[in-house]
Amino acid sequence: MPSHPRVYATEAFVLRRTDFGEADRILTLFTPGQGKVRAIAKGARRTTSRLAGHLEPFTRTQLLLATGRDLDIVTQAEARERLDALRDALWHATAAWYASELVDRFLEDADPHPRIYALLARTLRLLDAGARAEAGTPDSAAGERARCVLALRYFELRLLDELGYRPALHTCAGCDTPLLPEENGYSAELGGALCPACSRYAQRRLSLSALKVLRLLQTTEWDAVPRLRLDAALQAELEGTLQSSLRYHLDRDLKSVNFLHAPGVE
Repeated sequence: MPSHPRVYATEAFVLRRTDFGEADRILTLFTPGQGKVRAIAKGARRTTSRLAGHLEPFTRTQLLLATGRDLDIVTQAEARERLDALRDALWHATAAWYASELVDRFLEDADPHPRIYALLARTLRLLDAGARAEAGTPDSAAGERARCVLALRYFELRLLDELGYRPALHTCAGCDTPLLPEENGYSAELGGALCPACSRYAQRRLSLSALKVLRLLQTTEWDAVPRLRLDAALQAELEGTLQSSLRYHLDRDLKSVNFLHAPGVE
């Protein structure tokens, strides 16, 4: 576990927060250099608090923290980047909470992952930009939402990569033979796509179209990913495939992913 001085500065996103006592908040922070940090912001719920407005979800904040026995203590906070469009867009906010929950559930405290920090920051910005675009140009809302959905699939796939759970998408996870351009299977337990001969072990089918999209997202930087037009069935297949891997490695379901499809959110 990396050590840090008694008082240290860092930027962070708030992954989770819980009310504590009469006016305090306990925060789960994600930092680029210290990883996940649990801290208390004393008096943050008071209307006169100088911390409150700087510790909102989806805000990149510069913090000064004092090391505590069980929880670090927030002594100063200054918002550096506010993604305010997320607060007024229910689906996009839920998607942002989902990405934050994935990071929170997968990572241990004090385990730095600067590349995952950068991945989360970029994903939150993409969702915020999508919310702004949908609000400003309703005629293009469907295209913007589809782009945000694809960004979530990219986030999931790259998160798995960074954690060492990279799904096999070019060779069979069962027998290691190259996958042919045909329908294959998929097994989260075995670690990825399965050729037809090994598909008796698959938990789900994997269409050729889904395999192509997953390969594209796995091997292409986001800025180079084209604006794909994916029908609802293919979007559902991609989501289901990656959810099977996430659930397998987490050994649990995430509350926020179910809420993404709740009535009134979509």
